[in-house]
Amino acid sequence: MNYKENVLQTIGHTPLIKLNKVVSDIPALVLAKVETFNPGHSIKDRMALKMIEDAEKRGDIRPGGTIIECTSGNTGMGLALAAAVKGYRCIFTTNDKQSKEKIDALKALGAEVIVCPTNVAPDDPRSYYSVAARLAKEIPNSFWCNQYDNPSNAQAHYESTGPEIWQQTQGKVTHLVVGVGTGGTISGTGRYLKEKNPNIKVWGIDTYGSVFKKYHETGQFDPNEIYPYITEGIGEDIIPKNVDFDVIDHFEKVTDKDGAIMARRLAREEGLFMGYSAGSAVAGLIQMKDQLSPDDVVVIIFHDHGSRYVGKIYNDDWMRERGFLDRELSIRDVLAAKREKSFFWVSPDLPVSKAFQLMKEKEISQLPVIDNQGRVLGALTENKVLAWLLEDPSVNGDKPVRDMMDEPLPILSDDMLLKELKRYFSKNTQAVLVKDKAGQLHILTQYDIIHSLEV
Repeated sequence: MNYKENVLQTIGHTPLIKLNKVVSDIPALVLAKVETFNPGHSIKDRMALKMIEDAEKRGDIRPGGTIIECTSGNTGMGLALAAAVKGYRCIFTTNDKQSKEKIDALKALGAEVIVCPTNVAPDDPRSYYSVAARLAKEIPNSFWCNQYDNPSNAQAHYESTGPEIWQQTQGKVTHLVVGVGTGGTISGTGRYLKEKNPNIKVWGIDTYGSVFKKYHETGQFDPNEIYPYITEGIGEDIIPKNVDFDVIDHFEKVTDKDGAIMARRLAREEGLFMGYSAGSAVAGLIQMKDQLSPDDVVVIIFHDHGSRYVGKIYNDDWMRERGFLDRELSIRDVLAAKREKSFFWVSPDLPVSKAFQLMKEKEISQLPVIDNQGRVLGALTENKVLAWLLEDPSVNGDKPVRDMMDEPLPILSDDMLLKELKRYFSKNTQAVLVKDKAGQLHILTQYDIIHSLEV
């Protein structure tokens, strides 16, 4: 039988997947090392396990101990998996920039999570670095992994990620592109590959608001480079010991917007549902495309899964609030612009003459037909009633509405985009019903839409 002793044995040996549409302007072969195939859905599983195993060998943590770490989420996930198998307690500190999905995932694996403020200095006692360091001193038999300075971080990638890429490309890799946070991935992987071929270029992806690029180019730590940014997983306001600047040939900065938009393109055009840093890495590579040739083989590392960002970069409202997407009009906008917001309807048993009188008084041309249980049964239109009356002016107006109503008007959600409305209107359908978030019904006519566009 072929099986694993536990989930930790499934870490590593992730596939290389060729990128096509999003890199169509790049002359080189571009291969993504997709680390979401790890059990924790990120590359951090590799170094998380390595840090714990090395700590166990040194005696830094004993059975029943507590793992402490400051994490943006992915390292915590890897550590939580290891802790679940090995029987450790986990306490993680993170910052309030991280997505709710990441924090919830850590809690689901049994970890305790302490959320700290982002916009404080690293040595501030409130920072997630400082809180983790303090807890490690206070809790007996605890081990602070400190992924930023722990050499096991980079060593994990030297022993696994680098050899895998070399083998998978049959030694033909010419460029390695990696988003840089703690520095372990790019340093360990890059060191291995450069030992195999010193001509391999290692490009680090940085974000605006981070110190890496300027420090790499000048050797100076410039606090003026530090300011808040939205991108998760890359960039730092400190210089971690795991960043081996001698291995990295170049840092390329990518904006928050470009990284987010590219991540969405990866999902829609390549079928790769990746995290924020993957979008930044591809966007950075495209910015450097002029340095590539048809003979080059680029390996770009995709760190984590898009499911951790569904409330952020994969949420249209979140993207629009930050100016990353042009705002498109929705049905909700049209409803807000309506001059007459009253909603009129009739019972199926109401005489047609009274329904027609209501239409004349309120100057409305469509009336939804709703029973006393709130069910929409059909629609009464002014044209149909008028044609019936003109055909025989002596007709009895006591005929019930149910005998003359048409099919119900379509019922739509108020968050539907305006551009999607066109398929619901036709010669026979001049209006639609809209249900808002509170469950209230509204009627929307073609005139309402025209009026909203004029506004």
